[in-house]
Amino acid sequence: MSAGCVVVYGGKGALGSACVEHFKAKNFWVGSIDLSENEHADVSVVVPRDASWEDQESSVIGKVAESLAGNKLDAVICVAGGWAGGNAKKDLAKNADLMWRQSVWSSTISAALAAQHLKDGGLLALTGAKPALEGTPGMIGYGMAKAAVHQLTRSLAGENSGLPQDALVVSILPVTLDTPMNRKWMPKADFSSWTPLTEVAQLFNKWTRAEDRPKTGSLLQLITKNGVTELIAAE
Repeated sequence: MSAGCVVVYGGKGALGSACVEHFKAKNFWVGSIDLSENEHADVSVVVPRDASWEDQESSVIGKVAESLAGNKLDAVICVAGGWAGGNAKKDLAKNADLMWRQSVWSSTISAALAAQHLKDGGLLALTGAKPALEGTPGMIGYGMAKAAVHQLTRSLAGENSGLPQDALVVSILPVTLDTPMNRKWMPKADFSSWTPLTEVAQLFNKWTRAEDRPKTGSLLQLITKNGVTELIAAE
């Protein structure tokens, strides 16, 4: 018998893959949702890349419902996203559109999925970004999208948001995650200030088990210094 059921949106990315592997090791049934298959998940839902926002939502919810066969989810974890730089001078609409698709589409589909299939008291975890708490002139599209995720988190934590009773909704706000791609592009950076993927996966696991849970609606900055990560709630 499994310890519970979770789905990871963005389950093929670096952080998503770490989450899939962590929950599988803890004997959870794990579903992955992404643009490509994660062969380590129990079920892998492949999102139709060129479909509209609405069609992606209906496709994902339908396929997850079919896989669950009436069971409820303990957690919906959305770690999908990406990064694009750029200011208002060049390709603003192009970059903003890409960021919106990667962060906002995935987060809202995760919210809709949680509204229908999360159990009472379950976890909905989204991914914002610490820089988006302020202006981001060198990465405007990215900052806009992540700020929208912050707003979504706080809206979902309010009354009559559509989420199940006593659900916990939070956003993690990393600075820099310790991923292979980040190490490739920033080889001279101070890795001791980067947040390890396993630590993030462990956080999600604790909250799924209702351990050390923060207040619902929290925007939790992940601040790592000298290899030690601290959670600091944004005001």
